[in-house]
Amino acid sequence: MSIKIRLARAGSKKRPFYRVVAADSRMPRDGRFIEKLGTYNPLLSKDDKERVKLNLDRIKEWLSKGAQTTDRISRILENLDILPKKERNNPIKAKPKKESKAEEPKAEEPKAEEPKIEK
Repeated sequence: MSIKIRLARAGSKKRPFYRVVAADSRMPRDGRFIEKLGTYNPLLSKDDKERVKLNLDRIKEWLSKGAQTTDRISRILENLDILPKKERNNPIKAKPKKESKAEEPKAEEPKAEEPKIEK
């Protein structure tokens, strides 16, 4: 049984609120979990201390038992200096976006007319 530390969504429509839980990886996202480890409210500002509330002792204990973290949880724990920072590379982010047709119309090249053959 592999344990994941992940987010379980709560809250109403268009008002997300997440519980940080330790759950079996085979269970549904919002389904059964083993233990609630904290909360995460993305609607609050980043400097608000109510945005992320974690029970760090229990999280460290789960990590020592071999629990894996999801990407979002690992980023939160990296910001709190619980986990070492990972080197991330997103090569798609550096590519320029496609230009839309409305911004810059391209000059269409006139097609060469074929000579007409008279009989």
